[in-house]
Amino acid sequence: MNRLGGATSPYLLQHADNPVDWWPWCDEAFAEARRRDVPVLISVGYSACHWCHVMAHESFENEGVGRLLNEGFVSIKVDREERPDVDAVYMTATQAMTGQGGWPMTVFATPDGTPFYCGTYFPRANFVRLLQSVSTAWQDQREAVLRQGAAVVEAIGGAQAVGGPTAPLTADLLDAAATQLADEYDETSGGFGRAPKFPPHLNLLFLLRHYQRTGSARSLEIVRHTCEAMARGGIHDQLAGGFARYSVDAYWTVPHFEKMLYDNALLLRVYTQLWRLTGDALALRVARDIARFLADELHRPGQGFASALDADTEGVEGLTYVWTPAQLIEVLGSEDGRWAADLFAVTETGTFEHGRSVLKLARDVDDADPAVRERWQDVVRRLLAARDTRPQPARDDKVVAAWNGLAVTALAEFVRLVETSGRIGTEGEANLLEGVTIVADGAMRDTAEYLARVHMVDGRLRRASRDGRVGEPAGVLEDYGCVAEAFCAMHQVTGEGRWLELAGQLLDSALTHFAAPGGAFYDTADDAEQLVARPADPTDNATPSGRSAIAAALVAYSALTGQTRYREAAEAALSTVAPIVGRHPRFTGYAATAGEALLSGPYEIAVVTADPAGDPLVAAAYRHAPPGAVIVAGQPDQPGVPLLADRPLLDGRPAAYVCRGFVCQRPVDTVEDLVAQLG
Repeated sequence: MNRLGGATSPYLLQHADNPVDWWPWCDEAFAEARRRDVPVLISVGYSACHWCHVMAHESFENEGVGRLLNEGFVSIKVDREERPDVDAVYMTATQAMTGQGGWPMTVFATPDGTPFYCGTYFPRANFVRLLQSVSTAWQDQREAVLRQGAAVVEAIGGAQAVGGPTAPLTADLLDAAATQLADEYDETSGGFGRAPKFPPHLNLLFLLRHYQRTGSARSLEIVRHTCEAMARGGIHDQLAGGFARYSVDAYWTVPHFEKMLYDNALLLRVYTQLWRLTGDALALRVARDIARFLADELHRPGQGFASALDADTEGVEGLTYVWTPAQLIEVLGSEDGRWAADLFAVTETGTFEHGRSVLKLARDVDDADPAVRERWQDVVRRLLAARDTRPQPARDDKVVAAWNGLAVTALAEFVRLVETSGRIGTEGEANLLEGVTIVADGAMRDTAEYLARVHMVDGRLRRASRDGRVGEPAGVLEDYGCVAEAFCAMHQVTGEGRWLELAGQLLDSALTHFAAPGGAFYDTADDAEQLVARPADPTDNATPSGRSAIAAALVAYSALTGQTRYREAAEAALSTVAPIVGRHPRFTGYAATAGEALLSGPYEIAVVTADPAGDPLVAAAYRHAPPGAVIVAGQPDQPGVPLLADRPLLDGRPAAYVCRGFVCQRPVDTVEDLVAQLG
């Protein structure tokens, strides 16, 4: 009997009609394996994963494979996004056993969950042979299987250990990290490493803050070049905005077409901050389009942000997105069609499969004549309208707490910077930016309310929800860190004390239930389900690690409240990552970003004013804020807002109060004096 029909996970629901007697992750599944004395197959993936779909079609939808699994195994299907703790433990086992990892992840375990054989994708013929071999080994070589499992558990226990060496996260370490990133930088195409190439958003955030602190032209140039290369490439949806998960080549040309919430949230922060620091027109345009993509494509009113858009459409990767020259002419007419083919590098040969091309921006149009920009945007609108009539990729409507937190923080930064910057560009561009900002602001506020209302249960966080119904899996450390940081951002945007109170609840829970020796943190709570190992990964990857996320939230909360114990907890957490920062900076980007905030102060900026949206002092604070600064604006002594307490107007005039590391400067009432204090 397949038991996935009642799941909240779209990934599990994709397998609800398989001929496999799937179980969700639960104690009952392991009890059934003990009763039958059979091994467990743990199959881990996620809804937007292309090769997960391939393995499902080849194997899990096959009646013969289903019979083998049902006769010899208890089969458990896991959504890695809903259960990152389960994924982390078994991914560590897979990497320890095979030297690599990925999804779909295929793990064979004993009835107590101990892994003894691990892999990823298997073609059907190989998978059938593997099932037969594992079943035979379980029956005839049980002792060897158990020894292998014990060795794997010992290996993953060591990999997840806490209590290692610590060191202060100093300026020297952060400078060394920036230097190493520069050494590993792809001078030709931007980014780091070779194909497949992933958007290095966390490293770019760090380098932007490093540039602010040090004035390093090299750090800024790495960010500018990488951001421009990605924005012009096929990894960036040139019509609807948003970025795909990664590029299969080293040049950002052909993407793996899935679009993830977390990538786009983090890239929104990068492009927003790059625009803030440089005034770059391309950066603002891309930030605007990411914000529009989040609000239009992933936000569901009253239900938060969906997790992803699928890589495939009707089983074909890229079907929605690719074009031929003839298709451009069919939609746009001969003249505009040829112009668009040149602009988007669409050729008869094609850059993708079967003579089709992924759109990339081959010409510099952001700084072109207004008439050229208008023509470009008109072409974009017409092509998007035509593309919308094509079959569309599926959307994973599961709401993940951590990723929604990342989106709220990113939108808060974008909205406040745009709102305080006045009208920008031509009339059409200014109107579009204003419209996007309005819907982005609404999506941000709606999602923050949803997280507080649905995902917070008895002062604790739940990991995922769908259709307004929260799931059972408990929140992990990254959920607490990302959501707490988002609530700190909401406090700054709204001036409402309740957001700061909610952030404090989450951080206190994290300090109580996730703390580990020496200032470290576990990724799961002390009262969460006990797995074969308790994960505690200090490294950043596609998203901030739990440890980096909680450190960033602790830094912001400490600055907003003036409570030093939260800063001390952040410093201790970052000290456990510091030994890795200088050696492996590509895997510590968000930890380094939080470290730059601590080195900066961070600055605490309070503007007392009756006009938080329009006061020039507020605009100057946002435009010139040092790395990690917190900014609050509003009436003096507003309840629940510590930074506005005991901060009066200056002779009836608005005033700015700037503190750094709990040491304050004199209040000022001119933009010039405020900018000087922030310099």
